[in-house]
Amino acid sequence: MRTLYIECNMGAAGDMLMSALYELLEDQKGFLEKMNSLGLPGVNLKAERGKTCGIAGTHMKVTVYGEEETEPSAGCGHSHEHEHGHGHGHDHEHSHEHDHEHSHEHAHTHAHGHGHHHATPGHIGALIDGLNLPDEVKCHAKAVYDAIAQAEAHAHGCPLGDVHFHEVGALDAVADVTGVCYAMYLLKAQRIIASPVHVGSGTVRCAHGVMPVPAPATAYLLQGVPSYGGEVKGELCTPTGAALLAHYADAFGPMPMMKSEGVGIGIGTKEFDQANCVRVFLGETVDIEEKDKGGNGEISELVCNIDDMTPEALAFACERLLEFGALDVYTVAGTMKKGRAGHVLTVLCETDKEETFARHILAETTTNGLRVRRCEKYFLTPGMETVQTKWGDIRVKTAAGYGVAHTKPEYEDVARCAREAAVPYRKVWEEAAQKIERADGQEEA
Repeated sequence: MRTLYIECNMGAAGDMLMSALYELLEDQKGFLEKMNSLGLPGVNLKAERGKTCGIAGTHMKVTVYGEEETEPSAGCGHSHEHEHGHGHGHDHEHSHEHDHEHSHEHAHTHAHGHGHHHATPGHIGALIDGLNLPDEVKCHAKAVYDAIAQAEAHAHGCPLGDVHFHEVGALDAVADVTGVCYAMYLLKAQRIIASPVHVGSGTVRCAHGVMPVPAPATAYLLQGVPSYGGEVKGELCTPTGAALLAHYADAFGPMPMMKSEGVGIGIGTKEFDQANCVRVFLGETVDIEEKDKGGNGEISELVCNIDDMTPEALAFACERLLEFGALDVYTVAGTMKKGRAGHVLTVLCETDKEETFARHILAETTTNGLRVRRCEKYFLTPGMETVQTKWGDIRVKTAAGYGVAHTKPEYEDVARCAREAAVPYRKVWEEAAQKIERADGQEEA
């Protein structure tokens, strides 16, 4: 499975994530040209080479009207003061978003012709909607920014609608968020895993005073995410970094066994005793142990005889039972008492849902009773892969265990591609099957 692993040993910030992902892209020039042509007011991205503890990497310099900013400043209403505009507590003496270095508290007189304006989450959403990016990218970007807005509202104790982002910081963060989302879209990882997140320790000074690390918005975004403090003083994980990790990561834990195709390093400019960077690894993973082991367990089988339902009514009942979450539903034709033609209905479900499905069967069919059997089962471990055909990507259902492996193109994808290309279903299916065979042959080799 094509897997992206994100190593967060020194936390995460939006620009550092984008820098690391940028290093994995085949068309880096095209990525920058695309990002710089989106129409974000005054925003410019430039990939710069740098080093941290002797390790070379990329720093994505994001400027707004020629200045490098930090997190999107946020507050409730407009009564808050702006020391670097960060009403949510990110006017940092140390590294923050882009380079983990911004120590300046300047009040931003901005002689370059734009004033200090504020933007609500709605304004940011409309801005993202207007960008020349694929819809999938925009949906992800809006979801990430919505999460940031909710975290800021929680941190400030105000309604979501009262959150206002300082314009310059917001534009900077929009560039980071959309850049990461667009890079993720181009890399097309099927699974994303991140390490536990190092958030830093100590305190950070902001316009409202001194706050503990992680800052309230970051702590809110990292709920349910494994994280730790460590001995490094300062804020290592920013709200933007936390929101992106929480949104994209399918799991958090150690790096899985994988055949790496590339490594990307996004660096900050502040010096620590250890390398100040985010690393990403892209490659193929195969959980060999799970694949060989397969599985076994217990399942409930609910059975009843039906001879007084029309085919349409019985088919509808079967559809409903599947919608309720049955593992499988099927009928077998049979001859009932008094020589009546009928069907034997069988429903499979988890043992702890046995009574629930007994009620569903009694409600959806005409039977007055049913039989229940507890059965042992052995099964192949399911999975999903993707193959590329001339008509589009086709998902492939996989099942493996006990030394056995099965693969099959996903019907819905084959049917969709066949309709869109106006070609026979079998033609698309056969090419997908050939791609699967080639991939299996390469893996064995």
